[in-house]
Amino acid sequence: MSIEYSPPIGTFFLHSAETTYAVKVLAQGYLTHLYWGPKVSAQELDFVLQLRDRAFSPNPDGLGREFSLDTLPLEYPVYGNTDFRSPALEVFQPEDGSRLVDLRFSDHRITAGKPSLLGLPSTWVENESEAETLIIGLEDSKLDLRVELSYTTFTDHPAITRSARIVHRGTSPLTLRRLLSCSVDFPSSHTDWSFLHLFGAHVRERELACTGLRPGVQSIESRRGASSHHHNPFFALTELEANENHGAVYGFNLVYSGNFLGLAECDADYGCRAQLGINPFDFSWTLEPGAEFQAPEAVLVFSQEGLGGMSRAYHRLYRKNLCRGEWRDKPRPIVVNNWEATYFDFNAEKLNEIATAAADLGIEMFVLDDGWFGHRDDEHSSLGDWFVHRKKLPGGLEDVAARILEKGLSFGLWFEPEMISPDSELYRAHPDWCLHVPGRSRSEGRHQLVLDFSREDVRENIYQQMKQILASAPITYVKWDMNRNMTEIGSAILEPGRQQETAHRYILGLYELMEWLTREFPHILFEGCAGGGGRFDPGILYYMPQIWTSDNTDAISRLKIQYGTTVVYPWSAISAHVSVVPNHQVGRVTPLKTRGDVAFTGAFGYELDVSLLGPEDREEVKRQTALYKQVRELLLHGDLYRLCSPFDSNEAAWMVVSADRDEALVTHVTMLSTPNAPQRFLRLKGLDAAAKYKVDNLVRQGDALMNIGLPIPYPSADFVSCQWRLSRTVESVGGS
Repeated sequence: MSIEYSPPIGTFFLHSAETTYAVKVLAQGYLTHLYWGPKVSAQELDFVLQLRDRAFSPNPDGLGREFSLDTLPLEYPVYGNTDFRSPALEVFQPEDGSRLVDLRFSDHRITAGKPSLLGLPSTWVENESEAETLIIGLEDSKLDLRVELSYTTFTDHPAITRSARIVHRGTSPLTLRRLLSCSVDFPSSHTDWSFLHLFGAHVRERELACTGLRPGVQSIESRRGASSHHHNPFFALTELEANENHGAVYGFNLVYSGNFLGLAECDADYGCRAQLGINPFDFSWTLEPGAEFQAPEAVLVFSQEGLGGMSRAYHRLYRKNLCRGEWRDKPRPIVVNNWEATYFDFNAEKLNEIATAAADLGIEMFVLDDGWFGHRDDEHSSLGDWFVHRKKLPGGLEDVAARILEKGLSFGLWFEPEMISPDSELYRAHPDWCLHVPGRSRSEGRHQLVLDFSREDVRENIYQQMKQILASAPITYVKWDMNRNMTEIGSAILEPGRQQETAHRYILGLYELMEWLTREFPHILFEGCAGGGGRFDPGILYYMPQIWTSDNTDAISRLKIQYGTTVVYPWSAISAHVSVVPNHQVGRVTPLKTRGDVAFTGAFGYELDVSLLGPEDREEVKRQTALYKQVRELLLHGDLYRLCSPFDSNEAAWMVVSADRDEALVTHVTMLSTPNAPQRFLRLKGLDAAAKYKVDNLVRQGDALMNIGLPIPYPSADFVSCQWRLSRTVESVGGS
């Protein structure tokens, strides 16, 4: 039993793999947090709650000076009573202007499996034995308001998911101003901890940032209408001495693709409150009597094995219990995308030329990118007009696809469904369909506006257009792009008092459209994209098992981008391509082998005109495609171990190990060559210490490979990579 309830002590124990999470209902009905960490047996944990008098911490209910919510570790704190720290919930009551909420324990239920969240992506299970769920009901009797806190524990993963659902049973409308998905109060022993998160910008996504916790609030957020290039909806609290391999790490990740807030608040007693959820900035939601509101899901992971252990826990959970559909476990095709090869300047003959060369090189899919629709010859027009550009492609997509299929390649297509160009038939017919505020100018980004996906008629129009295109040709891959963030956030169909609901309603509408299309076309491999990595989050992974990681295709830049991405997201989800040199984003010249080695992720391909390759490069591409076909199952399902960080050194290294530890692929990249460098060894991880592995036609013991390592060849130039394949030898099969 993964969830235990002890009525005599009012305590819930949630056991998930090697972890325990415990909460207690106090006699007064307040729900408190007791413990989260390595697994402990169900027992009395009252000693964790140390009540004491603290000046300027008022006392509710006449309970004496030692009792204040300001000093208790609360499980779902609210605004307006005696807790001055950051609340998880704030409710405005228009009748009298009050914001006070008083939640007390009402009931609970424990169920097998894991329920879905209405209208939102979330983790899921294939059978009920994989998980157990606890629902705790809290109620404010004066408002007749109910909050249901949902907790799911997993049998095979050290993860707990949390979410909150609000049910309004009163007679007067209420306004939600703040509704976070989770809140965890850590004790004062967490003063010597760090706050780790992922930050960046377009073409520089998900760099690691780690700073010591300090008094006050440290936070990350997005106000852009998307999870954004700038901050990812993930953070971790880590022991100061924690590293890649050792130390306690608590991870928080939000299954949501819109505005979010993540924070850690250290109070006067040096305790830490960690919270994650929808950003309260520019958010409100009117709850009519009888209405409900569902918060997104937060995924919490604890690891005693440092960042690496936390990452692998997220990877395994997301590969199995977040991604869905036919392509979740299927090997991904090697693609060639024509974007950096041609940009908008192509015709059917040029596409055919690239496809002919690609087929000879072992590439399996041709993806036609931006410019195939409307009258789009540059970025100024046609978004929203999802019909074929007949001047470029007179035979239509049917002709293009037929030529490509004749060569043995499959065919994919680029869309940007959420956008509209002012120069488009759709905009001229429906100028009110974009996000806008009447009487205000409409700011453009990349010469485009954002469609109002909070509107059902807008979603239906785009769905019908995309459905017609996807049914018109044998399309088995869609790249779903989104190239600007929200401004002038307003909807023509919402009343004035509900305008701050627009951004969240947009995300709900986006998820609905993604659900429609992925169910309608289950054979299509959908890839997420938002100007590269501007929406690399669990919400998108629920619908699309891989995401274009960055518009920056430079191999050396990608070392940091991909390293940071894997702190929480699986290698299988990372889409990476080999591009031309000098690189189009940074102008760097790197060897083709290095570009290939770095791009060997779960979703591998090329972003260049392969018809222009010389003989030597053609042979290298053939080698890469042949090798990828041999190892892609490993890259899709194996465990990732980060060996050297590009943030800390002049090198980067990682390896992917199969679940049975029978095989591995190891990659090392030297960024800048060092003259007269000493001999260095790369120590491996995750192998069977007692097994023997074949590597470079030699046999080496697993313990030697992990404790001594592989000798790294002396780099003769900058940007040099090495790659090793390891396989357990026959004589070592069955080693412990």
